[in-house]
Amino acid sequence: MIKKILLCLFAAAPGFSVLAGGFQVALQGQRQIGMGHCGTALSFDASSIFFNPGSLAFSIKNNVQLGGSLIKSRVQFLAWQEENAPSTYMSETESPLGTPFSLYASWGFKNSRFKFGLGVYTPYGSSVKWPDNWKGYSVLRSLKLQSIFVQPTVSFRLSDRVGIGAGLVYATGAVELRKGIGALSAPDGFSEARLSGAADGLGYNLGFFGKISDELSFGLNYRSKVEMKVSDGEANFQVPSSTTGILGLFPPGGKTGFTATLPLPATLSAGIAWQAGKKLLLSADFNRVYWSAYQELRFNYEAAVNGETSTASPRKYSDASIIRFGAEYMASDKIAIRGGYYFDQTPVGDGYMTPETPDADRNGFSAGLGYRISDHFQLDASFLYVEGKTREQSPASIPADAQDSFIPGTYKIRVFVPGLSLSYQF
Repeated sequence: MIKKILLCLFAAAPGFSVLAGGFQVALQGQRQIGMGHCGTALSFDASSIFFNPGSLAFSIKNNVQLGGSLIKSRVQFLAWQEENAPSTYMSETESPLGTPFSLYASWGFKNSRFKFGLGVYTPYGSSVKWPDNWKGYSVLRSLKLQSIFVQPTVSFRLSDRVGIGAGLVYATGAVELRKGIGALSAPDGFSEARLSGAADGLGYNLGFFGKISDELSFGLNYRSKVEMKVSDGEANFQVPSSTTGILGLFPPGGKTGFTATLPLPATLSAGIAWQAGKKLLLSADFNRVYWSAYQELRFNYEAAVNGETSTASPRKYSDASIIRFGAEYMASDKIAIRGGYYFDQTPVGDGYMTPETPDADRNGFSAGLGYRISDHFQLDASFLYVEGKTREQSPASIPADAQDSFIPGTYKIRVFVPGLSLSYQF
């Protein structure tokens, strides 16, 4: 039993993929969020650094943009009951607000075919906190994640209708995980494993943008997989003094270092945009996220834990798709009204839901407003609501080699995301 617990000890640690696979609420541009996060076929401003570097060269003015959002997520859990009996146990997360941000800057000489840019944004990052004594405490108590992507970019306008662009991505982040060790509980205290570490990785972003006519444009964007490598992680084991008979299973001092690699999947996006009139802009995007790169989570320890120097937990993710639709209506020369919708397919298979990614197919509904303060300043606001489908996980669906990593029951996710950005053009 102890070995099984230790094998899944860090099963909840893939926090670097929480938002992409669990609460996928992409937040890389407030104007785009208001339009269902469509942006592959648009050339609004410096936010093209993320959405499609190929369209950056078509932005007329140089631009600096700072934006941020507040993420309030809510996950409910209803315990599994045999023989279809009504469940008498329910728990809910106590997650604090998440604060992802984006900063973009673009610059180029007047009439130049080149445009240069720098993007700093947070595509993955969240906090999940369950009550310390909830039913699944031995799988997860809390998870804190921070990540920042830095992307220098160059874009080139091949002609009046075609542009290409590329950016190099440096990713850095940190994660902290807490979980109980159920079999080692004792009257004088609880057992807990705490994991913390920093990670980094490299990737790239490629874009192609084309104008079929003055009213119709399209785009292709590929964001590569990023392997987030934890090279100096630290695992701490807190065990009550009354369990001294098994202290020898843990490293001296209850502490050891570890290394791990967490994959952030590649994404291929295709988009189309149509200026349906002087006031109405319509857009649609299709994203394919290659989550099949994430098949297991493996950790290598500096000191043996219960005689083992590595552990692994299955994930078995599958590639998933997202379909997005958005619209922008210019109510006046200064005011824009936006709306959008997207359907996000889950990459998590039956039996593999965990308390930090109790994932299900999601519907996202967004709205936004834009206000041109002056010739140089633009203010954009958005609101995104994400509703995850109620999803049940039965004991029979959980893989035999991971019974201690996953909890049977019914999960429900809701996410609320208001956001604001200020842009300066010159």
